[in-house]
Amino acid sequence: MKVLAVDPGYERLGLALLEKNNKETVVHSECYQTMSKVSFSERLGLIGSRVRELIEQYQPDALAIEDLFFAKNTKTALKVSESRGVVIFQAVDAGIPVYEYTPNQIKVAVTSYGNASKHDVHTMVSRLVDLGDTHKLDDEIDAIATGLTFFASHR
Repeated sequence: MKVLAVDPGYERLGLALLEKNNKETVVHSECYQTMSKVSFSERLGLIGSRVRELIEQYQPDALAIEDLFFAKNTKTALKVSESRGVVIFQAVDAGIPVYEYTPNQIKVAVTSYGNASKHDVHTMVSRLVDLGDTHKLDDEIDAIATGLTFFASHR
């Protein structure tokens, strides 16, 4: 089974394709960045295009995305929500089921502790899957954690 996992954003978007046969494997991960000099609507278009490319390339069985449940900055939260909508649309348009997880659910699935720090989550992700030799940005690690949460909830 393959899952495309997403840590949503509009400046930086964590994307990861995980596969589970006997164990979870990271097939692809990236931090997709949009340029600040383009309009917000163009950024959304770029995000949609990149997600569609990954869906076409990897043919995932599901999309797992982090749910936005709290944000200090309302304007940022709204923009991230719009980005989530674009990602979810691409999955639904391709006939792929969408699974949404709160940050707390992701922390519990990966670390067994709902109040885990980002560092704790990143440490556990690196123990659960081979991240390779290249440095992974926070957004990528968060997307991988979201994918691991999907597999933990679909045993």
